[in-house]
Amino acid sequence: MLQRNQISPSVDLRNRPAELPSLAETFDAFVTYLLRQYWVILGTAGLCLFGGICYLMTAAPSYTALATMIIDTRKFQAFQQQSPVSELPVDSSAVESQVEILKSENVALAVIRDLKLNEDPEFIGSRAGAAGAVLDFVSGLFAGSAPPNEFDRTRRAVRTFQKQLDVRRRGMTYVIEVSFRSLDPERAAQIANGVADAYIVDQLDSKYQATRRASVWLQDRIQELRTQASNAERAVLDYKKTNNIVTSSGKLLNEQQLGELNTQLVHVKSQVTDAKAKLDRIEAVVKGGVADATVADTLNNQVITKLRSQYLELANREADWSSRYGYNHLAAVNLRNQMREIQSSIIDELKRLAESYKSDYAIALQRQTEIERAVNESVSQSQSTNQAQVTLRELESSAQTYRSLYDNFLQRYMENVQQQSFPVSEARVITRASRPLSKSHPQTLVVLALSALGGLIAGLGLGVLRDLYDRVFRTAEMVETILDADCVAIVPRLSPSQLKAPVVARPNLPVGARLIQRGDEPVLWAAIDSPFSRFSEAIRSIKVNADLNVTKPSKILGLTSALPNEGKSTLAFVFAQLVAQSGARVLLVDCDLRNPSLSRKVAASAERGILDVLSNNATLQETLWRDPETGLAFLPGATRSRIAHSHEVLASDQMKDFIDGVRSHYDYVIVDFPPLTPVVDVRITAHFVDSFVFIVEWGKTQVQVVERALRSARAVNENLLGVVLNKADIAAMSRYSGYGGKNYYYNSHYGRYGYTE
Repeated sequence: MLQRNQISPSVDLRNRPAELPSLAETFDAFVTYLLRQYWVILGTAGLCLFGGICYLMTAAPSYTALATMIIDTRKFQAFQQQSPVSELPVDSSAVESQVEILKSENVALAVIRDLKLNEDPEFIGSRAGAAGAVLDFVSGLFAGSAPPNEFDRTRRAVRTFQKQLDVRRRGMTYVIEVSFRSLDPERAAQIANGVADAYIVDQLDSKYQATRRASVWLQDRIQELRTQASNAERAVLDYKKTNNIVTSSGKLLNEQQLGELNTQLVHVKSQVTDAKAKLDRIEAVVKGGVADATVADTLNNQVITKLRSQYLELANREADWSSRYGYNHLAAVNLRNQMREIQSSIIDELKRLAESYKSDYAIALQRQTEIERAVNESVSQSQSTNQAQVTLRELESSAQTYRSLYDNFLQRYMENVQQQSFPVSEARVITRASRPLSKSHPQTLVVLALSALGGLIAGLGLGVLRDLYDRVFRTAEMVETILDADCVAIVPRLSPSQLKAPVVARPNLPVGARLIQRGDEPVLWAAIDSPFSRFSEAIRSIKVNADLNVTKPSKILGLTSALPNEGKSTLAFVFAQLVAQSGARVLLVDCDLRNPSLSRKVAASAERGILDVLSNNATLQETLWRDPETGLAFLPGATRSRIAHSHEVLASDQMKDFIDGVRSHYDYVIVDFPPLTPVVDVRITAHFVDSFVFIVEWGKTQVQVVERALRSARAVNENLLGVVLNKADIAAMSRYSGYGGKNYYYNSHYGRYGYTE
């Protein structure tokens, strides 16, 4: 027997932390996906491509005509004088707004009306092409039989018109492209130009209507402002009359009078001051008795001037005579007497002049008093007038505002009336549409490319959906990831052409001989006949994993599955044969008491089985069947009648004692159990089975079925040696895993499906 290697229990590849796949692994997974679903992808792409070809063959060709126009941002200065509907600067949003106007129903109705498109069959009649005929037939089944009226025809024409019209802005420029698609190239160019012309007419009409509405509104507003301005001016005049407010040259009359009185008062005060100064001076001169004192007005007085001349002449003569004849000379004395008389006359004249100054001073002082009184009266009157002027200014401001508004609106109205005669549009056509030379729809290359691309995308999506709903086991990685268990073997499916061994007829054996003979199922002996095949290597891997199990001995091995017909009985027999061929003592027990299919295949004539051994009706040696080629001992599960409570038999102490008894006589005891899902027998066998091998049919058994079966059989799950993927298609596995089908023991150089010589 193979010596078990001591492997550390801490080494568990399934407990390693998950790593992100590398780029090579991702690419490898994508390639395997393509290999797995290539026929779905190519088939879907082919169908879509065929549909595109059918569309090209049945669709009616259409033609597209293109006209270009520009939203001109230049302003005509002659028509931009404070217009009440003056345009704002054209920006990106404004251009996009014009694009929407071109697509509007108003423009469409104008073109339909001008070109009578509501009578054109292309716009209101049947659809073109085979596809259109089918659609017309289907829609006709649900439509009424009454002929459409004019309104219905117009609405159909508008719907078709807007569907075939395309308006877009060229980049970030002010240029707008207007294209129309039609079955007739001439009609396409005609409609494209008609849309551009209808848009310009619509713009001109909208401006005219806006200007006209503005004129009507301005006219009403001017009449209202005229009335308001007149009432405001009349209120100013009435208020002035009521409050005795008189103006001259834009100023109040009392303000002018007050200004003049102030000027006079200043002048009179100056005169009073001068007169007072003169009076004081001359009184001082008279009081001092100085005849030759100088006073300003004395210089202009002829009497004083003459007296002073005489006095000076006498004074000169007196000085001459006094020096000549002596001071006391009579002539000198007479001269001095004459001089005294002249001085007395000068003093008298100064007194008379002083009286004149006093009279002037009194007059000036009286005049100052009168002017001051007049100023006080004027100030009092101005104060009352100023209080009234607060309200007057408000009235005048209101009147001026109404007058300004009236003048401004009147000017706007005159300008608006002039602009009605000069309609100007910012849009103009720069290239008129011409007859297209070739069809625009359908585009052959585009349709074929889109069909192929859409088919590939749909195929990829359909393949992904198939993978998502393919909830079966395909690779060992799926088993390890989903079930958290080792996949101990992947057993390939053997087709009848790969089983070349002839069916050996059963010889006439003596009565009582219990030898296993080859029957009509050569798959049971495939591993013996082809020891170097992939099938044999897969079976051997089960034994290797059982021998390497260091957690517990795996001498008693139980084989089970989730559902019937997954090949567990066949694998149990082949596995037991292969182990027995290696020289080990092997006992194969058929414990599927409900359906002992293995017993019917290899020991169909057996009359006694395990139930007879457990009930002590026969010994083990009396019931065993042996394989003459490998020495395998087989205990059939033959029963004379079906047992309803088979699980009680497997859970009995007799069964445990039986297994304990054969444990010492055989190197391996392989037990073929029934499946987990239909019956409960396997769930109570953990007390005598060392390890379980779970058989899963590749590509058929659903994941949820296996998970539910293992969850329901906790004892099997806890003592699970591993999972075997049975009936695997090795060639197809390479399409589900980038490396699962490339193990060395599957290589064609190390194994063949056929039998060896």
